[in-house]
Amino acid sequence: MENLIVAAVIAVFAIVVVSKIARVVPQQQAWVVERLGKYSTTLHAGFHILVPFLDKIRYRHSLKEVSLDIPEQVCITKDNVQVGVDGVLYIKVLNPERASYGITDYMYAISQLAQTTLRSEIGRLDLDRTFEERTNINTQVVLEVDKASEAWGVKVLRYEIKNITPPHDVLSAMEKQMRAEREKRALILQSEGQRDAAINSAEGDKQQTIKASEAKKQQAINEAEGQAEAILSVATATAEGLRRVADALKVAGGHEAMQLRIAEQYIEQFGKLAKVGTSMIVPANLADIGAMLTLATNALRVPHAINEPKLSARVAPEVRA
Repeated sequence: MENLIVAAVIAVFAIVVVSKIARVVPQQQAWVVERLGKYSTTLHAGFHILVPFLDKIRYRHSLKEVSLDIPEQVCITKDNVQVGVDGVLYIKVLNPERASYGITDYMYAISQLAQTTLRSEIGRLDLDRTFEERTNINTQVVLEVDKASEAWGVKVLRYEIKNITPPHDVLSAMEKQMRAEREKRALILQSEGQRDAAINSAEGDKQQTIKASEAKKQQAINEAEGQAEAILSVATATAEGLRRVADALKVAGGHEAMQLRIAEQYIEQFGKLAKVGTSMIVPANLADIGAMLTLATNALRVPHAINEPKLSARVAPEVRA
């Protein structure tokens, strides 16, 4: 019976000793070992043997990236407006020894340092710019906190602002300002549209006037060319007729035919003259048609008589119908 008790005690002792000296460190973890209260070594992922009763695992650190929530705090902007700002900070342990002995609680220290740095950065900006400068604020917080955390063996990777909450009265004023800006932009766009429409209309009228003037100009040119061609055609036809008349006069009996034609036209035109009005002027030798024919024949014989007629006629007194 005593032997069983001794064996059980030995077994329990062996298990305790094995559990003290044989340790398996998980992946992405680092354990800090102290020997007799002094730093000895850092155990990384894998199987390790410790000296029993001398070595002791004092700190366990995760080497993964850790997100640290930064609680909301009240910050005062440059224009004396209080805003509530919260965010999240991403950190990673690079040196487990420094993280163990460089500071008591690096996560608390980094959180406090991020809050103070954030208040400092917000205080440099006006309220309107705090919404626009989020990226710059995040960058500045990371730079300042990373400088301090380097001595603690911790790397600050990035910081992100989650919310910026102004007071309710400020929010109401911002909404009114935003509404006024939208109405202003709407009026500006409407006026610009009306201006562009007026410019387009004026440009269209200008083009229409130019096209109309060009059309009138072309029409006048075409009419002038048409009239010139008509005059030329008439002149050509008249010249051809005169030439043929001259040729006809050279033929036997041409003068007699000419005299007959002149007499017919004379009588025809004189008959029309009586139908036009109630009064007319007639020559004194109205009955002397032969003298008139002789006069016309002599005019045809003289080449220059056509351009410069030197005929004289006696004008009878006006006869009232």
